[in-house]
Amino acid sequence: MDANRISTDGRSAWRSELAATMALAWPLVLANFTQQAITATDVLLMGRLGPQPLAATTLALNFTYTFNMFLLGLATAASPIMASALGQRFNAVRDVRRTFRAGLWLLGAALPAYWLLLWHIGSPMRAFGQDPALAAIGQTFMRAYMWCTAPWLLFQLLRNYLAAMERPRIVLWLSIAGIPANALVSWALIFGKLGLPRLGVVGAGIGSTITWLLMCGALIAYILGHRQFRRFHLFGRFWRFDRERVVTMLRLGAPIGAGWGLEMGVFALAAYFMGWLGTEAVAAHAIALQLAALTFMVPLGLGQAATVRIGRALGRRDKAGITRAGWTAWIAGIAFMAVMALTMWSIPRPLVTLFLADTSANAATIALAVTFLKVAAAFQLVDGAQVIGAGMLRGLHDTRWPLLFALLGYWGVGLGIGSWLAFSADWRGVGIWTGLAVGLAVVAVLMLWRWLRREKLGLTRLG
Repeated sequence: MDANRISTDGRSAWRSELAATMALAWPLVLANFTQQAITATDVLLMGRLGPQPLAATTLALNFTYTFNMFLLGLATAASPIMASALGQRFNAVRDVRRTFRAGLWLLGAALPAYWLLLWHIGSPMRAFGQDPALAAIGQTFMRAYMWCTAPWLLFQLLRNYLAAMERPRIVLWLSIAGIPANALVSWALIFGKLGLPRLGVVGAGIGSTITWLLMCGALIAYILGHRQFRRFHLFGRFWRFDRERVVTMLRLGAPIGAGWGLEMGVFALAAYFMGWLGTEAVAAHAIALQLAALTFMVPLGLGQAATVRIGRALGRRDKAGITRAGWTAWIAGIAFMAVMALTMWSIPRPLVTLFLADTSANAATIALAVTFLKVAAAFQLVDGAQVIGAGMLRGLHDTRWPLLFALLGYWGVGLGIGSWLAFSADWRGVGIWTGLAVGLAVVAVLMLWRWLRREKLGLTRLG
């Protein structure tokens, strides 16, 4: 009887964890998806301008992804720190505010140098051997697009605060609203509609900047006006420099950002390798990568939920809760990515032609994108496993080893195998994507191995 009761209690605990994880994860997942859809909208519109503008803006954006992800990692460090503080004490107002303020300082200090780099992005594009015409278009686009990075990063910092509070739904609604807003503004500015001038790629950059300014402004207004959130006074005395908390944020966030930057850096460098293979290869890579990025938003959201749920359990010193939170998110993510892998493998061409008109002029690009997408289908499972694994470890405040795993897997294995297959074995673009898949698999295995050894490594002890 007692054994049956224990078994029933155990199943109930897992069901409760699944419910709590999904309640937290689904707004995060959908917010990730809708935010990615804002970028996808620009890619769709660029595709209507032709392969050259699509290739040029893709190369420019790929150059920014590594740096964007590093800065996003600094903002993301707020989530496990706040979650653990709230797990220890629900009314941790001062501690949460200190962490948010430290995030503002870190991002504010990094942005000026980053903007200077983006302003001159044509130079590194040419240095990587890209067509000067593509570099010129990419730089023109980036000088309009770069200003959206500030509201985008502040939005992400505020989002991490709301996630730690387990109240992320407003982010979802604002992200959903951002899709039609960006589509309308960018469409009008790119093609000269609604009485606005035809600005081409510049219009896409301005449209993204306007969209993120509106979304960030709305989120700030919501937080300042909501009774539950305004008591934290997040922007109170934001000018005060808190050295101790800034250092804590930097120690936790720099490895997160560097790990994400290494992953995105491999995909960015892959785009430049594609540039050596031709404009069609770059455009095909952009389409396949965009589709893979959309599916990636689901395990990314589950990983973010796992970080919060594990961080809260860590604050309570609840080892069983840590276990349940981690495995619940991991299994849900793998199940989803299995379905996405089957979908990509089964109907690649209809998916590709959503982004590029099915015409004879685009036939070569479409054929390449279909081939790349089939390889992307093969790495869906490991891509989901590695990002959720990173989120699980992040909830335990473990970020340094995942960084080393990323360095080894993405750059040592993935880039090494991919470049060899592409240029020595003459697999060309397929070789690059195959290398990426192998690198993701290595990282996924290492993340899971460290999670399984968390007790022996002392990762479940806070402080």
